[in-house]
Amino acid sequence: MSGRERSLDALDRAILEATQAGLPIVPEPYKAIAEHVGASEVEVLARLQAMLDRGVVRRIGFAPNHYKLGLTCNGMTVWDVDDDKVDALGEIVGVLDFVTHCYRRPRHLPDWPYNLFAMAHGRTRAEVLDKRARILELLGAACRSSDILFSTEILKKTGMRLARRAREEASCSD
Repeated sequence: MSGRERSLDALDRAILEATQAGLPIVPEPYKAIAEHVGASEVEVLARLQAMLDRGVVRRIGFAPNHYKLGLTCNGMTVWDVDDDKVDALGEIVGVLDFVTHCYRRPRHLPDWPYNLFAMAHGRTRAEVLDKRARILELLGAACRSSDILFSTEILKKTGMRLARRAREEASCSD
């Protein structure tokens, strides 16, 4: 258990558990969460802000289901980019409207030379390949090689979830 999670009290944890699958689709979602956890709406909002400020919660945002929007073709583009340019170029790629995930990862040479990853979504493979070409234009000469891994099946479609206390305590004692 991290130091950040250890600093959560019972109400913080209840708020996280109540929101981890998303905000309720109601006119006043924070009021509904407050009622669920037995606190005031003001307290819930203050606690969420404090957790954002401490980095316990990274962001509260809208996450559309791209499959339901018709974007059923997904390709993880992988790039071998000069190490001295990968961070700056990753920032540029990450803000493209068709990229939902963009991150740097270590290479695993000699088999895996790629250090920049960007998930692109489209309605067809051709559309995703066109988007990959747009990324390649942005990367220019800093890109030595690339590939694309198309999704073939959804295995998990959720964010991180807090473990229940009993399971946490059991796994920590091993």
